Amino acid sequence: MLLNRHIPISYIFNKVKTDIGYVLVVALVVLYLTKTYHALLPEMPFTIPTFLGTAISILLSFKLSQSYDRWWEARKIWGSIVNDSRSFVIQLQTLANMDKDIIKKIAYRQIAWCYALGRSLRGLNPLENLELYLSEKDYEEIKSHTNQSLALLQLNALELKERREHGQLTIFSQLKMDDTLVRLCDAQGRAERLKTTIFPVTYRMFLHFIIYLFIIVLSIALKEIDWYFQIPLLLLISSAFFLLEKSATIMQDPFENKPTDTAVTAIAKTIEINIKQLLKEENIPQPHQPDKFYLL
Repeated sequence: MLLNRHIPISYIFNKVKTDIGYVLVVALVVLYLTKTYHALLPEMPFTIPTFLGTAISILLSFKLSQSYDRWWEARKIWGSIVNDSRSFVIQLQTLANMDKDIIKKIAYRQIAWCYALGRSLRGLNPLENLELYLSEKDYEEIKSHTNQSLALLQLNALELKERREHGQLTIFSQLKMDDTLVRLCDAQGRAERLKTTIFPVTYRMFLHFIIYLFIIVLSIALKEIDWYFQIPLLLLISSAFFLLEKSATIMQDPFENKPTDTAVTAIAKTIEINIKQLLKEENIPQPHQPDKFYLL
């Protein structure tokens, strides 16, 4: 997640340098053709590039809106995970008659679930460092699953069932905590759906095509202007379009382990801190610190 800090120019330039290079080549080719075959080319009215520029603006506005909706949905999902993780531990402490060690074991599984889910959404190894929060038996149990996060929820659900059979939970208490687990499972499903639902690739292809068409048409319309004014102007205008398009593209996928991602690692660390404080643990970790101008 990008922070309210100075973003390096190099980071911004790297996002569009390839497209700017292509625009420079296109602009130079069109400039050569317009100068060489000036007499053969008809006059290009400025209404045509104006129309194309307006169309590009509308398409970019739609893509930015849809991309932000995807990013904001991911943030809301993880916001609900924070709330339900806290609620689950408080329910364990107030609605159950269980030993502190059992409550700690279940709560640590919830911490492990947050880290495992965040890493799996980013395509990383979800088992990394989970041995810090799980018993050896639990760790070996979830290793055989393709969805380790779901396996951790199952372990907690089965634990609650066992405690109910031993008289440490009432029916009401078990149902309340099961409701919380269902909400956590629902949040996982929504995050996985967002991860696997791809924004249409053809939309970006068509948008790029129209931008290059706009550059060609505008270059022909500006053929009377000296090249040392025309080329920088084309690069500047195209850079604005490509920067907006690139911003939408990187924001539409909030779980790709990029600076613009939803900060799932930092959120999981916050959940760990909150749960350990609820358990009155002594060794409380520090919040996840930002890496330069972004937080992962």
